Amino acid sequence: MLGSREKNQSLKMLFVVAIAFFSICLLFNLHRYYTFYASYDQGIFNQVFWNSMHGRFFQSSLSSALSTNVVHQGQLSEVYYHRLGQHFTPALLLWLPIYALFPSPVTLTVLQVTLVTAAGLVLYILARQYLQPPLSAMISVSFYGANAVIGPTLANFHDICQIPLFVFSLLLAMEKRWWYLFWILAILILAVREDAGVVLFGVGFYLILSRRYPNIGLAICTLSFAYMVALTNLIMPIFSEDISQRFMMERFGQYAEGEEASTLEIIWGMISNPWRLIGEIFTPFFGTIKYLLGQWLPLAFVPTIAPASWMIAGFPLLKLFSAQGLSVLSITIRYAMTVVPGLCYGAILWWGKRESEVENSQLPSRKFRHFWVACIWLSLFFTFTSNPNRTFYFLVPDSVQPWVYVPAHQQWQHVSQMRPLLEKIPDDASAAATTYIIPHLSSRRAVLRFPRMKFRNDAREVEKVEYIIVDLWRLNRYQVAFKSDRQRLEKIVPRIEELYNSGEYGITDFADGVVLMQKGVVSNLDAVDGWKNFRQEIVGAVFSKNSDK
Repeated sequence: MLGSREKNQSLKMLFVVAIAFFSICLLFNLHRYYTFYASYDQGIFNQVFWNSMHGRFFQSSLSSALSTNVVHQGQLSEVYYHRLGQHFTPALLLWLPIYALFPSPVTLTVLQVTLVTAAGLVLYILARQYLQPPLSAMISVSFYGANAVIGPTLANFHDICQIPLFVFSLLLAMEKRWWYLFWILAILILAVREDAGVVLFGVGFYLILSRRYPNIGLAICTLSFAYMVALTNLIMPIFSEDISQRFMMERFGQYAEGEEASTLEIIWGMISNPWRLIGEIFTPFFGTIKYLLGQWLPLAFVPTIAPASWMIAGFPLLKLFSAQGLSVLSITIRYAMTVVPGLCYGAILWWGKRESEVENSQLPSRKFRHFWVACIWLSLFFTFTSNPNRTFYFLVPDSVQPWVYVPAHQQWQHVSQMRPLLEKIPDDASAAATTYIIPHLSSRRAVLRFPRMKFRNDAREVEKVEYIIVDLWRLNRYQVAFKSDRQRLEKIVPRIEELYNSGEYGITDFADGVVLMQKGVVSNLDAVDGWKNFRQEIVGAVFSKNSDK
């Protein structure tokens, strides 16, 4: 048995790593936000919290712009649109009192980093149910070093950041036989979002196959499956038709016939055509293998031979691999985080079995510890070089050929010239903005992504935004390497010129490629001159390039 000195050293290492994780992730995330690299989803969640704080629960004009009514049917965004039709996320209300004390998009960033950091500490306590302190600490350090944890943490706020904490706490409650807490946490997991039941189903599947608590496992599987089916087929359609007409079709439309499908129809499509399902799971083959290696790497590949890892994490993996789209195989976005708890818990049980078989419990061996540490460092290296969510844009070039790199001092200079323009937009005014400005304007009733300008207000009347602010400097900087930015620039520049020439909007300010327009006012001549000079610079570079193709 280990003495108190070894235990203290393990705890010291854990807390040092946890504090480093929290501090570094928070620092980079705040830098990402304040230099205007946080994007659309950060604005969505902030607007949802802001509206909920004012009694308009889960409403968002930004979410409305992504609804099937707007995307597929050409209708206008609505300020009273309920996001629960897209993603059913009642668990967010847990954090509403904190947001009410500090109503800002920054609060959500701090909350996300805090929840993930806390999950690693709970993981240590969970590991201690089976393992000695040094090995328990290594499991937690592996969690903090995982690409699938760091990447989604260095991102816009997302609901899945709650999953690791809730699942680790659920498993700890199971180990302690705190069944009241266990069922509370099971409900909270389901409340995270409509597909979180897949993770909970994996836990129930493990409890059945391991024969630890088969009756509870059967109840968990029944509850999670019934909840997901009832929620997506009966409850969410009350708010909108997005789940069947857009989200299910975008991810699982290959299993359906027609232009919409329910979850039951998608499941039947998988069952009735198993070869198509198998093909999706293993396609692309090398992409799938790369994804699995990335998930296993920080735990030194132990989950590959840990039965519990496959039982619990297998269902989230099946959900990801059976879906279509490039994002499902990206280890740095939020979906990857749903796989992590099962992998960690399976590794704990595997090591626990080995410790019980060795009398002195000195596991792992020195050689394997060195290999494990190397795996964690390699995971950190891959995380950094992948530049998740452009967090390290000022350290890692966004493109090498052609060269696209924005130094930190240059971005901060740009921000210093953009902020005075933002301050001219009243807090209660409706506004339209380019993607990376949206989070900073999202604490209001009506905000849209330009060139969208029209929306339905609370009186159900059509209205145009009062202010427009567009960051063309950024689009121009990135358009040389990224087609999407070039297309936006080609669409936005003529639209600004059209609004100015019609006299409907006046150009009231211009600074460093950022245009501020206000509805129904006379343009500022100096601002117009600045806009025309900048437009002349980018027209030759962008529009001539497009015409040459």
